[in-house]
Amino acid sequence: MAGEVVLTYFDGRGKMESIRWLLTAAEVDFDEVFLTKREQYQQLLKDGSLMFQQVPLVEIDGMKLIQTKAILNYIAEKYNLHGKDIKDRVKINMYSEGLMDLMEMIMMLLWTPNEDRKAKLENIKTKAKDRYLPVFEKALAGTEYLVGGRMSMADVQLLECSLMLEEEFPGILDAFSNVKSFQTRMTQIPTFAKFLQPGSKRKPQPDENLKKTAMGVLYQVPLP
Repeated sequence: MAGEVVLTYFDGRGKMESIRWLLTAAEVDFDEVFLTKREQYQQLLKDGSLMFQQVPLVEIDGMKLIQTKAILNYIAEKYNLHGKDIKDRVKINMYSEGLMDLMEMIMMLLWTPNEDRKAKLENIKTKAKDRYLPVFEKALAGTEYLVGGRMSMADVQLLECSLMLEEEFPGILDAFSNVKSFQTRMTQIPTFAKFLQPGSKRKPQPDENLKKTAMGVLYQVPLP
């Protein structure tokens, strides 16, 4: 159907989850195609749908978009979540890329051997508390949103990231009252409140089944 937004990825968070969050912020409905078999991926390659042979893939406005940052920027621009001018946009992008760096560390836990997981978790926690959260604590002092007094892509990603951090490190926001208050305000916005309810299109924390599916689809590697 013309105008329909379709996301093609695995039935899990990964790099698609920030896109789901941003579409939710924009109040855009979307359908999802879940990759479960290698043949699906091979068909996408054959069709020329994946420019760099990668997912996530988002079909929107008659285009097939890949590369997470490009997709997020397009959605943010289209739905007025990218600031009022070029100076706002560069600030939003800086915050966004920092958050993506932190979330990427958390995503990679799925691929971390069990014997290395404790050290990896400690490293993420230290960086979150010393490098990332102080930036947002300062930016949110006396203001409701990070840039320009209105919601942007960066705010949506900060909400997503703060929730991810709390899943791994309960209480980590206790020393960051501005970030915690921001999270509380954001989760009370009806679209986000609904997205956080069971049965929504938000995905649960990744598990070994997701890892097994991704490896089989992308690399045809069976896991025990």
